[in-house]
Amino acid sequence: MAEIRQIARKEFRGFFNSPAAFLFLGAFLAICLFVVFWVAGFFARNIADIRPLFQWMPLLMIFLVAALTMRSWSEEQRSGTLESLLTSPVTPLKLVFGKFVAMLSLVALALLLTLPLPITVSFMGPLDWGPVIGGYVASLFLAAAYIAIGLYMSSRTDNAIVALILTVVVCGLFYLIGTPQLTNLFGYETGDMLRALSTDAHFQSITRGVLDLRDLYYYLSLVGIFITLNLLRLERLRWASNPDNRHHRQWRLLCALAIINLVVANLWLTPIGWARLDMTQGQQYTLSDASKHYLQQLQEPLLIRGYFSAKTHPLLEPLVPQIKDLLQEYAVASGNKVRVEFVDPQENQKAEQEAAARYGIQPLSFETASKYSAGVMSSYFNVVIAYGDQYKVLNYQDLIEVKGRGDHLDVLLKNPEYAITNAIRNVQHKWQDGGSPFAAINGKVTFHGYMSATTQLPQPLQKLRAELDEVLKQLGKNADGKLLTQFDDPQNNSELAKTLKQQYGFAPQVMGLTDRHPFWFYMTLENGGSHVQIPLPEKLEKDALKRSIQSALQRLAPGFMKTVALVAPKPNYMQQGGASYSMLREVLSKNLRVVDEDLSDGKVSQDADFLLVMAPENLSNKALFAIDQFLMRGGSVMMATSPFAVNIGQSLTAQQQQSGLDKWLAHYGLSIAPRMVLDPRNAALPLPVERNVGGITLREVRMLPYPYFPDLRGNQLSPDNPVTAQLGQLTLNWASPVTIDSNKAGNRDISKLLTSSADSWSSASMNLVPDYRGYPSNGFKLEGKQQSYPLAVAETGSFDSFFAGKPSPLLADNSTTTTANANPPAKTQPDNSFDGVIEHSPESARLILVASNGFASDATLQLESQGLSTYYTKPLDFIQNSIDWSLEDPALLALRGRTQLARTLLGMKLEQQQYWEYLNYGLVLLGLALIWLWRRQVKISDLRRYQQILAEV
Repeated sequence: MAEIRQIARKEFRGFFNSPAAFLFLGAFLAICLFVVFWVAGFFARNIADIRPLFQWMPLLMIFLVAALTMRSWSEEQRSGTLESLLTSPVTPLKLVFGKFVAMLSLVALALLLTLPLPITVSFMGPLDWGPVIGGYVASLFLAAAYIAIGLYMSSRTDNAIVALILTVVVCGLFYLIGTPQLTNLFGYETGDMLRALSTDAHFQSITRGVLDLRDLYYYLSLVGIFITLNLLRLERLRWASNPDNRHHRQWRLLCALAIINLVVANLWLTPIGWARLDMTQGQQYTLSDASKHYLQQLQEPLLIRGYFSAKTHPLLEPLVPQIKDLLQEYAVASGNKVRVEFVDPQENQKAEQEAAARYGIQPLSFETASKYSAGVMSSYFNVVIAYGDQYKVLNYQDLIEVKGRGDHLDVLLKNPEYAITNAIRNVQHKWQDGGSPFAAINGKVTFHGYMSATTQLPQPLQKLRAELDEVLKQLGKNADGKLLTQFDDPQNNSELAKTLKQQYGFAPQVMGLTDRHPFWFYMTLENGGSHVQIPLPEKLEKDALKRSIQSALQRLAPGFMKTVALVAPKPNYMQQGGASYSMLREVLSKNLRVVDEDLSDGKVSQDADFLLVMAPENLSNKALFAIDQFLMRGGSVMMATSPFAVNIGQSLTAQQQQSGLDKWLAHYGLSIAPRMVLDPRNAALPLPVERNVGGITLREVRMLPYPYFPDLRGNQLSPDNPVTAQLGQLTLNWASPVTIDSNKAGNRDISKLLTSSADSWSSASMNLVPDYRGYPSNGFKLEGKQQSYPLAVAETGSFDSFFAGKPSPLLADNSTTTTANANPPAKTQPDNSFDGVIEHSPESARLILVASNGFASDATLQLESQGLSTYYTKPLDFIQNSIDWSLEDPALLALRGRTQLARTLLGMKLEQQQYWEYLNYGLVLLGLALIWLWRRQVKISDLRRYQQILAEV
């Protein structure tokens, strides 16, 4: 090793004896920065990563390494010094490794000088260091392979230019063999084999942030093969003009065996997928505990079938192996509960017919273009998750993420584990919905009926009480002994009545305004420490009562599909930019049962597990009562409301909006100020700008900072709450400050989910159009004190009803006033309304408030997506996280929102962008200057040492 180190040091110093090393370093760094900031348009791309650098690295490294290695042996042969080296006491193996280490050290030094780039990016956005580390590791291994090839090619000739050309050709072949331009000419299996031979395919695999033994060994095998060939070449030069003998044959045989073993080891490692290290944040490419959790709940075999065509779109083709590897992990982690299949319907007519008839899968048409032709290609890119009689189809839109900028497209796997695990959960829930909830419940379930004696009940409830016994008897037959029933009469037990009021807020009821006779009729289910209240059905009938109890059982049982009651404005298609929530409905429907609720009857659907209220306006007292009582039953309520409504049309206009929630929220210690928050840390907004060119006014759309769109990151997203802990980033539009009254909140836990930055301010102005001429920095006038404002809060604990001690609003419409001159109605409907105000909620009740009316509306999502050039889903992720957290189904919280293109840069002005760009240029020059000073100091030190040696002589 000492001799190899001495040779490497000599070669390394030799690079800096001429300007060659600085030319190499300077050219490499200049090209890297040019690619990142100019070719890829770093700031226009708006993603906090350095993928463009590593995307070009395999091609860039070919020419740079070829230029670095071309003189390594060819110059020795041309100058006649090779004979001296080969006859010296140093073995050829040490000579080869010495040169190899010296050149790899120079490449490592060049890569080190690019390190300021990811460091500065980490200040501009949430950089994931996993892919960065993977990129540098892949670059070193790739450089090692190319250096080994270059050394061998240099040993083949005494002409440096010929060595350069040979190295470029051979390295280029290894690069091109796996590119889509070549693999598209063959079927998928052949293309997969070609990619396995390609340096670029393995490089891209590592730059994801996954260190796979198979990828690393591929490069090591290339190094070993060409180092072996290099040694054989040097030995043959030593044999020049000598007759062939046994020693020569042994050398050739030994080298052939070494090369064969190096190649075969790649095949032996192919099935070994567990030898890998996922360095990405959150381990995006490793099956998570959440996925394993749902796999453990499988009661029936689950089928995952991938429909992939042999030929597909060039941008999708490299993603297929990644999806296949992930699906195989599901099979391994399930313990034989999951069967994974891969089918090409275009080569199997029976499979194509089944895909169309059973799953409704049709081939998708993609536009393709090559050097010589353009056309349309039909191909399959689908994954089917089938469980029992339920199935879910995932297409390329569910699996990939696209960010477009001009003619350039970034195409990545979106969040495949989330999509697949979510589909597994979806089909599992649907399948279980058709079965008995008791199968999914551990332990006994106790039905508690807190009811007055039958003679004390109103007439409609006397019949329902008898039907209740029949319903419980029917359910008990399917409960496998898990259902217990217990009835108590609080009317004759004052201690029980007091306990029920403290624990559940239950109080005596009356029927209508005319019948004030008190009675009790409440129902709950208990399993372990969990309690679920059973609301009375709207129709006092046996079937409705059975559905109400079954819905409560499903809320108690894990694995059943939950129901979200959505209260949202009806879309007004005549008004451009009006509030509509079709995207929200579509996303929620993938995991949940979504029902539209208008609250006009003063009740929330008895099936509802979660109440979502979006942009409410002028809610009636009955609607407030419905929300309040849902919360009192231990339900979870999420509201997106603000004193302002913003219309997104040809221009941005705002108007005041009364939600009707002010007093109700104030009762629980929350209030929303009639102002909007402006934050200098904000997202850009596509705004029309007028520009004067040669006396002609042109109107163009430019991305400009918009303070009404706070860009929330880091501690602005509560790290202590599961809703926001893994969210990463959220843009909240036209939000208002939330004020918390801790005295009214009492002992309830209040978490500030979203907060603006400390430099924020608020304004009551409804002028939302920025004036960058008058206020160049932000477009709006800075008003008042700058401070951080809460924008969304979550309140958890025991709530006291807003309607406690008040008559139920449901009775108001049932009162009838008659006079002597007025004729009574010919026919009256029976009064089935109850003065059943639940005055106290259990500890499980949750209230989530987001102070923004346009939050998650279609128009807002489209506007933000237009600014990012990709589909922006963070507001939808926030809502889904809130639902999962509230319904105690947190398994997917860590997976949702892990899309790579969602790591956007901080909102920056042009001056800030230029600062970071020029800073990188300056740091590169500084690095080169430090290298020059270092090498100058080394030369001075060597000169002094030589002078001292000469003086001693």
